[in-house]
Amino acid sequence: MGKASKRHTSRTQRTSARGDSGGARMPSAAPFVRRPFEGLAGETEWVALREILPAATGHVSLRSDAEVDLPADAPRDAMIATVLPMAWPALHRQGGTVMVATQTGPASGDASRDLAAAWLLAAAADEAQPITQVPTPTLASPRLHDLIDPAAPFSATLYDGFEFWVGDAELDDNGRSSLEAANASIVPTARIDGAPSVYWVRFGERTYIRWVMPQDEDAATDGLARLAARGQHLLAPDTRLLGAFRACGLLVPVWEVDQSLEAESFADAVAAMAPRLDEAATGTGALSADERRARNGLLSRQVTLR
Repeated sequence: MGKASKRHTSRTQRTSARGDSGGARMPSAAPFVRRPFEGLAGETEWVALREILPAATGHVSLRSDAEVDLPADAPRDAMIATVLPMAWPALHRQGGTVMVATQTGPASGDASRDLAAAWLLAAAADEAQPITQVPTPTLASPRLHDLIDPAAPFSATLYDGFEFWVGDAELDDNGRSSLEAANASIVPTARIDGAPSVYWVRFGERTYIRWVMPQDEDAATDGLARLAARGQHLLAPDTRLLGAFRACGLLVPVWEVDQSLEAESFADAVAAMAPRLDEAATGTGALSADERRARNGLLSRQVTLR
């Protein structure tokens, strides 16, 4: 084959690889976002819904200037839930309610884009239509930040069961059995007053407090280390700081507490700990030797959720 023929073949192969669009490129992949809900009001509540709450919901609305391609009569409100039946990413429920699940696993590496994509698909779908699969969002896909007012208050409402799945709908025997099975899997969880996004949870005979801290995980880890070095890291007598895990770029310390006490028993302790945690986590000085040792101990017991 001559040089001219080879050049022609090479150009043909490149054109074929690009497709029939005359060189149009595929949309770029969405970048990984370590802290996907940063910039949204209630970031710690978004993280709790995504990572640690079993049955909970929050509510959002499309802002008036959101650039979305939706039918004129599409719902503009959505219920953000922990999970939905059959692990659906979203659902346009009979009656018009749009529901979006947070705990369906990663897709693009940016949970904000994933949830926005599921929401828009469900809003455009017919009523009683579940969204069973969401195409992986790209760099061109909107984020939650593009759809809602970032300053709009957002908080999670906790439930003892998944009845919010069905609302006022009547269930047949199979539906009731499925709902009962889902409810039986719920780990008892309750909010503790005294600070935002602090939750009491019971696993079998052991009880814990999980606290979603609002600072970036590195600053929060430093703060917790400062408290540990001072001996100020315990919520109350007979509690034990087990460690912490990282979730969506935030830190979630975990204390084991007296199993005989209910969530409301810890409200005063949480309120007293909140300013200490905040002061320690916003400190800017270098860690002392004792604080560095405490930090290393925390890191050795740290895990990442998604």
